[in-house]
Amino acid sequence: MKKIGIIGAMELEVEALKAKMDIRRTEQKASMEFLEGTLNQTEVVIVRSGIGKVNAALCTQILCDLFGVSHIINTGVAGSLKNEIDIGDIVVSTDALHHDVDVRVFGYPLGEVPQVGRLAFPADEHLGKLAASCCKEVNPDITVYQGRIVSGDQFISDKKVKDEIVDNFQGFCVEMEGASIAHAAYLNHVPFVVIRAISDKADDSAEMEYPAFEKAAAAHSAALVEHMLPLI
Repeated sequence: MKKIGIIGAMELEVEALKAKMDIRRTEQKASMEFLEGTLNQTEVVIVRSGIGKVNAALCTQILCDLFGVSHIINTGVAGSLKNEIDIGDIVVSTDALHHDVDVRVFGYPLGEVPQVGRLAFPADEHLGKLAASCCKEVNPDITVYQGRIVSGDQFISDKKVKDEIVDNFQGFCVEMEGASIAHAAYLNHVPFVVIRAISDKADDSAEMEYPAFEKAAAAHSAALVEHMLPLI
């Protein structure tokens, strides 16, 4: 039986989904609150992981070990890495990688975690296509893209840093959790997708843009996730 784990880093990213679910059980683990129940006629576990890659990876492992989830969706906001991807638009992951890992001194490509055997972690193709098609239905006023999501323990608000990330990794958007969720899901053989609504341009304007647009961006992601659940 399918059971979908839904992770948001911040309460803003999961509060709308929590408000609509029928909660059957609440479990506290690693200072996180896991809500198990149903949403849109689908078995789900919804959790706020906290910000950053370590929190997100821990959260993913708990979903796998304690709740036995069959799929993982990470929903939230991100900074755009492409001029054509505007604030409010959505990026659905084709894959995800760590932009802040650097072990080139031992012969690994920039971004690759040693001994894992791959640079980027591929998202589930079916989940990706489903997320993109559902987005067009529920968010017709915005554009949805499918592409690479890159993650690091930094809020990117410097154009020079942004340009380096773009040159090195050809990402579509940048944030702080997706690659670690992808990494953990990959190691556990659990299909995943990362869905990111754009809240800022990840450049010198990001500090001003993010607070103004994060709520609307998170709402777009939540609407998409709710709609796609029974179709998984």
